[in-house]
Amino acid sequence: MGALEGKVVLVTGGGNGIGRDAALIAAQEGAKVVVNDLGGGLKGEDEGSATAAESVAQEIRAAGGEAVSNSDSVTNLDAVYGMVELAKKSFGGLHAVINPAGILRDTMFHKMTETDWDAVIAVHMRGSFNVARATIELFREQNDGAYMFFTSTSGLFGNIGQANYGAAKMGIAGLSRIIAMEGARNNVRANCLAPIAWTRMTQSVPVKDEAAAARREVMAKTIRADQPARFAVAMITPAAAHVSGQIFGSSGDDIILYSQPRPIETVNKAEGWTVQSILDEAVPKLAPKFFDLNRGPLPGAQQPAKTPA
Repeated sequence: MGALEGKVVLVTGGGNGIGRDAALIAAQEGAKVVVNDLGGGLKGEDEGSATAAESVAQEIRAAGGEAVSNSDSVTNLDAVYGMVELAKKSFGGLHAVINPAGILRDTMFHKMTETDWDAVIAVHMRGSFNVARATIELFREQNDGAYMFFTSTSGLFGNIGQANYGAAKMGIAGLSRIIAMEGARNNVRANCLAPIAWTRMTQSVPVKDEAAAARREVMAKTIRADQPARFAVAMITPAAAHVSGQIFGSSGDDIILYSQPRPIETVNKAEGWTVQSILDEAVPKLAPKFFDLNRGPLPGAQQPAKTPA
């Protein structure tokens, strides 16, 4: 018996990359799967196609599983309610959502258009709101529901040229945390995952030199989409019902738990601060713990405390 036997799972962005592998793995674990994918291009500008989602659903059915497809956009709340109704009509219910659907519109912020900003926020941030809002009441009523949202190191650490994407991904981390807090009494759990994997998103990053090309070749072989997909599936199983409100990472065979913002230093002045005393006293005391602007190495390349499984 699989870890998701008897459960129904909605996977957005399920036609490609991590979403595709998540849908296939969830089915292998016994879930009945609603595979959603708009079928558009990486930038979200192409005409949608039902082919991507349906091909994955067909692959699941061919392997003996149960799946239906949907090609609507997660940017439309009514359309997401339709996905929930499809799950109910096809399989009698819905118990979990894996939500990696996304696009990229990379550019330096001083060149970013409103269109590029709005398109990315609509899919990532608004899309995460939509899948949660369309399902949260059902999950609360049945005292059973799990979300795996997708954040990114582009938000957690920052990444040049991705202000729109990074802002959305940080927002998703906040959304996930609060849904977890509010849902705890009703057995509704939410986590988010910052994956590093060889997908069409990472393939879109320009290769600038031979070293970058060599790194890309290594990534293609060792940092695969099925690795974060498998983790995402694990976290929505009943066996992980005690795990909620966390930010995880997945890079190759490394599973990462990220810290979450907490105060690291406080300075106090009993008589109150002036502008000058803030500059002369507070800032110098805080400065040793400031974070620099370096993004640092890819997660998984150098973990501060790597524990063998």
